[in-house]
Amino acid sequence: MTMVKICGLHTMRDIDYVNQAQPDFAGFVFADFSSRYVTSAQAEALSQKLDKSIIPVGVFWDHPITFVADLLNRGVIQMAQLHHHENEDYIRKLRSLTDAPIIKAFKVTCAEDIEKACHSSADFILLDNHIPGSGQCFDWSLLQNISRPFFLAGGLNLQNIRDALQIHPYALDVSSGVETDKVKNLEKMKAFVQAARNF
Repeated sequence: MTMVKICGLHTMRDIDYVNQAQPDFAGFVFADFSSRYVTSAQAEALSQKLDKSIIPVGVFWDHPITFVADLLNRGVIQMAQLHHHENEDYIRKLRSLTDAPIIKAFKVTCAEDIEKACHSSADFILLDNHIPGSGQCFDWSLLQNISRPFFLAGGLNLQNIRDALQIHPYALDVSSGVETDKVKNLEKMKAFVQAARNF
């Protein structure tokens, strides 16, 4: 069964909605240029209200390794998603400070990008459009011969979820696709999760 991650939660209403929708993962964005940005204190408050069956994931953008490790070791989040220039050395150093799972995101424009992703030492890889948060898909035909499980992100919504599920990703990562006017929409969230469960 394909898992679901709903990302960009930043209000208590979002937490209430995600607890009702029951995805597998919930994402908190720590990149301060994002409209969905949360501080560590906000994330801690939100995470405490999150249903214990849902895994909180922190989304980072070249943050100091100690900042990421602290959030993991305090249990504010249970997984780290690295979304920018974090390289193998960064992953190695982070592993020396925590044993929490690591997701490394890769921007996909060609087959070589996927090959590079498959060689990552991260526990999981996430494949996204070359402009994260754009609401646009990349060319999914590039995934035909992928050799490891992956999170699929970029432009996912209720209109294309069935096509996405036919690629058999490990998990779908959705944010704007379950929003209305940049606000999380409970019915869209529930429908998205249900579509993945029923596939």
